Amino acid sequence: MANVNKIALFIDGENLRHYVESIIQENGYRKEDYSMLDIDFNKMFSGPLNRLVVSKKIYYSGKIQFVQETEKISNFLIEKQRSLKAKIEKQGFTFLIAGKVRPQIVSKNGKEKIIFKEKGVDVRIAVDLIKTSVDKNFQTIILCCSDSDLQPAIKEARLRGLKIIYLGYENIPNKGITYTTDKTILIRNSEIIEALDKTKQLKID
Repeated sequence: MANVNKIALFIDGENLRHYVESIIQENGYRKEDYSMLDIDFNKMFSGPLNRLVVSKKIYYSGKIQFVQETEKISNFLIEKQRSLKAKIEKQGFTFLIAGKVRPQIVSKNGKEKIIFKEKGVDVRIAVDLIKTSVDKNFQTIILCCSDSDLQPAIKEARLRGLKIIYLGYENIPNKGITYTTDKTILIRNSEIIEALDKTKQLKID
């Protein structure tokens, strides 16, 4: 018999990383010194999730593709992802590879540069939302992702009886997902900074 009282947390890792690292930098911490690797994830989520008892926490991430033309940065990102995986799993999260992170050439101010973009994570999360609504092994999903493309899957999963809570970000809540889900909770910027390991003492004056 399925346990319908269980709650799971689905996290779009790249989406979360971009926001968290932007807040870290906005608060005077250099990106060369501080990143997601310096975050206590359980502490960061404990405030906004308050009394919700989460029995499964999944961090979705894309597999970083090694490209010879970007060998140095590719190796750096691959090693950083390995470290992040180890840290997250140590804190009780499941690190799930879904999709790929590939380099793309973009033009800005007449200059070309290479950026790495993730593809496929939102598709996997959408599939898992529908699958969960069918399997009914969880009553509630807390969705930490601000990708509007997930709205059709959210609607379908809710029609099948799944409760979905949107866990968004203080600066950029997604209104579409807010309207589509059962409830919205926002991670405050102060909660991110409070979860940052500041023992390095490298904050900019």
